[in-house]
Amino acid sequence: MRSAPTVLHLDMDAFFASVEQASKPSLRGKAVVVGGLGPRGVVATASYEARFFGVRSALPMAQARRLAPNAAYLVPRFALYRSISDQVMGLLRALSPLVEPLSLDEAFVDLEAGGAAGDERSARLAGAKLRADIRAVTGLTGSVGLAASKMLAKIASEQAKPDGLVLIEPGTERALLAPLPVRTLPGVGPATGDHLRRAGIHTVGELAEAGEAELVRLLGKAHGHALHAMSLARDERSVVAERETKSVSVEDTYDVDIHDRVRVGTEVQRLADRCVRRLRTAGLSGRTIVLKVRRYDFSTLTRSETLRGPTDDPAVVREAAARLLDSVDTTGGVRLLGVGVSGLADYTQEDLFAQAAGEREKELLGEEAGAAAPSEEQQQADAERRWPAGHDVRHSEYGHGWVQGSGLGRVTVRFETPGSVPGRVRTFRTGDPALHPADPLPLVERRPRDDRESADGPSNKDGRAGDGRHAEGGQGGREVRGSQEAAAGVPDPGLSGG
Repeated sequence: MRSAPTVLHLDMDAFFASVEQASKPSLRGKAVVVGGLGPRGVVATASYEARFFGVRSALPMAQARRLAPNAAYLVPRFALYRSISDQVMGLLRALSPLVEPLSLDEAFVDLEAGGAAGDERSARLAGAKLRADIRAVTGLTGSVGLAASKMLAKIASEQAKPDGLVLIEPGTERALLAPLPVRTLPGVGPATGDHLRRAGIHTVGELAEAGEAELVRLLGKAHGHALHAMSLARDERSVVAERETKSVSVEDTYDVDIHDRVRVGTEVQRLADRCVRRLRTAGLSGRTIVLKVRRYDFSTLTRSETLRGPTDDPAVVREAAARLLDSVDTTGGVRLLGVGVSGLADYTQEDLFAQAAGEREKELLGEEAGAAAPSEEQQQADAERRWPAGHDVRHSEYGHGWVQGSGLGRVTVRFETPGSVPGRVRTFRTGDPALHPADPLPLVERRPRDDRESADGPSNKDGRAGDGRHAEGGQGGREVRGSQEAAAGVPDPGLSGG
């Protein structure tokens, strides 16, 4: 393992929720929850204000509403999130040619490949400049971890949250890891964590003390070897700039085993829909549908079905997943379910699928095909679906705003922009001809001076570049040096999702 801090991990802070707060002045400093608002919706991201009440990513939206009834609940605006992510990834690629995106808001960077990691000071300056540039370009904050490996850099960025920078100094890695829970290590999910806890292993230090042979006995050869190495701060994984996507998949691990067969089927259908949304976001389709089931006894079953041609049709994927589930015995309970699509292509062959001859779903818009004229109730429902909570609108008289909510033939709009003061609220009929869906506005108004400052990097008031020995990175920003000081910094809310 390399001893110098050559790997940077960036994780944007509560990304989706932070974007919504930045674009909506009335929500700044308030609890914001982004996700599916339907009866089976889940939380995509919660702001730090919402996390105070226990709301976290992947929580059922109904439970989130019970925990934080006064929070703002918004439908995701993925097109906007992707555009801001592109800006952030552009800044990362300016820093190094080796950038490995993990999601819209998270990536590894090989600083050595960009010549920005000659020593601790240069690595720290690179991280500080990146955070300042992100704030200047997007108006958002990101947390940065710097270390000698991907695993340690990610742990450092978690300790830096929110809006901070942590560098793990060479020689302190084992001491930093020892007291951390085993779930801190990549590859230790809820199931593996429970398995280790039953064996009396709770911390990374205890994992290292257990020894490689014991971990292989408990977890199998590959997993046991990998976790033992990581418990000793050994991680030889390289930053990979480009990966050929071989499959797209989603999975959920459940806190309580699912015994109801109907509930299992419902979860598989939901996962199939999520998988298709990821396929479409990537502009892909696939031929092979894969179902993964981990049962109560940790045994994992995988079933697959190869279709006659690639598809991104949610009905096709749901039906195939349901057929695969029919061949799996779920007696005793299910701990994890997953649905994936492989054999990817960048086109579809819908005409090959007689089993999906029904209408294609119109995602987000909820449009329905058919020759019959829609009922009055259906027309009203379709009109209200035009106004998802949180999405942008423009009124011919009042200007730009966003939807606070809709129902019963009415839509409530708050008129404000990213650069305005909190705006006024007005209510309209869903069919008001003066009200139209609109594109999001930029979070930061770009000026020529912004580009110059971003290129020059952050500086102190006297014009000297910061040396990384003090807190940095804008309002609320902080820097923690080394493992002991990281533990003494602002507490991490301890929740995933940025």
